[in-house]
Formats: sequence, C-alpha cells, structure tokens
Amino acid sequence: MRRRIKDKRVLRLVRAFLKAGVMTTSGDREDTLTGTPQGGILSPLLANIALSALDDHFDRQRRDLMGSDQQRAQRKRKGLGNYKLVRYADDFVVMVSGQRGHAEALREEVAAVLAPLGLRLSPEKTRVVHIDEGFDFLGFHIRRRRKRGSQKQCVYTTPSRKAVQTAKDKVRWKTRRSTLHLSLAELLTSVNQTLRGWANYFRHGVSSRAFHHLDQHAWWRVVGWLRAKYKGKTRLGWKELRRRFCYQGWRFASEGVVFTGASSVKVIRYRYRGSTIKSPWTPTPAAAAISG
Repeated sequence: MRRRIKDKRVLRLVRAFLKAGVMTTSGDREDTLTGTPQGGILSPLLANIALSALDDHFDRQRRDLMGSDQQRAQRKRKGLGNYKLVRYADDFVVMVSGQRGHAEALREEVAAVLAPLGLRLSPEKTRVVHIDEGFDFLGFHIRRRRKRGSQKQCVYTTPSRKAVQTAKDKVRWKTRRSTLHLSLAELLTSVNQTLRGWANYFRHGVSSRAFHHLDQHAWWRVVGWLRAKYKGKTRLGWKELRRRFCYQGWRFASEGVVFTGASSVKVIRYRYRGSTIKSPWTPTPAAAAISG
C-alpha cells in the first residue's frame, strides 16, 4: 500500500482499521492478527488496491492481443481463446470465448498473478462453468437460454436465488412475532423500504417475475402478522381482513401508508453502451486546459 498510496493520513487510517480488532457475540474484543473482518468496510478498499495488478495484467493483454476485431478473429482461427476481465472489489469473473481448456488455463494465470501479492483464489468460490449452466455475480444469475417462443439463444440476467432468499429472510425478520407491538402503518413502511431498496438494485435485469414472487411472499407474511396481532380479540376472517386493512382490493393500507412492494419499482433493462459511458472523474479536454 505504501508503494501505491502516498497520503499518510489514509495509511494511518487503514492501519487503525487493521488493528481495531473485532467484537464477539459475548461483547468481548478480540485482536485480528491477519486479514480483515468479514463484511468490514476496509475489505473493498484493500481489494481495489491489491487487485489493480490483476486489472493491469488483463488490460495489457487485451490491448496487445485482442484490441481489434481482426486480432480476435485471427486468434479464433488459430484455436486460441479471447477473454475479458470484469471486476468489482474482490469479486471478478473472466469471460472466455473458446474452449474449457482456455478457461482452466486462465484460472491458473490468475492464480499466478495473485500469488506475489499474497493472495489466492478461493477453491469453494472459483468455478469454470459454461454460459448455458449460468453463474452468479454481484447478486445476479447470468445464463444463456432459449428465448420463449423462438429458437434464439439469449443471455438473461436475473436476481440469483440467494439474493431473493436474502430479501425474503429480511421480510420474515420484519414480520416476526416480536414486532407485533408495531402498528400496521409502521410495518408497511418498514417492509416497503426493504423491498424498494432491494428492487432498485435489481431493476436493470430480468426481474419482474422475482419482484412479483417477493411481493407475494411479503403479502402472506403480513397476513400472518395481522392474524397473530389480533388473535383472541376478534375472528379475523378474509372478509374482515379485507374490510379493515385493505385498500382497492387486497392491497394492505393503514394511516395513508399503502403496501407497494418491489413491483412498484419499474424495471429498466440495461442498454449496453460499451465505452461511451461518461465517467465523472475523467476531465474533458476543455476542463483540462482550464485547470492547466
């Protein structure tokens, strides 16, 4: 880090994070001798600094060997694979156009680049898969399959099962019996915030079906929560439930708060724009001339 970062204040802050230790479930403090605590905010920063060496390695190969359509076509005729690295913090995927052997060789190449940095690939999380099998990346499941109603093969990006289950667990946690002291309006506000935040992240994929599935799960959890809250006071049948707690059909509402769920977030499919996406950190020629 000292070779890459010259700001001593940042280095002192990183050192303080590394020496801070962790708090156990019993409330005691334990020192961290190596590594960073799982889920700590320091881990993405260190990963971006360390794995920039991996970015440089693959970017250099991409420019020198696969920088044009002609170069990629020539490599394909020679039986070589074309590849590209996509990375976010410590999570990355190498996409390969070629054979399984090309992908396995690249896995060894990645391991060789990381070794001098003191890093190694996780055997449990590192896999070589075909695009038709699909893989998970940043909460999305990316897989090629036949488009419904045609023979065309398309790559679909959907919320992964793990991501959907995580959202369902959050809803289940918010509607547990220990929250029965809340009003229905408070519960709906909390559930709406969770589902809307989750859906905003996944709205650029093929997510409508996952949104509706999650809303259905949340709706039934609220039904169970209401029946548990008013158990013994009155018989809360379907007619009574709809009369007292629903608005415009079977949509829950209370004190002006309406259950909107994940489906209230509009799905806007991502449009590939290549390298034409403007970066706020890259100065324009005019701005560079003025600052000079």
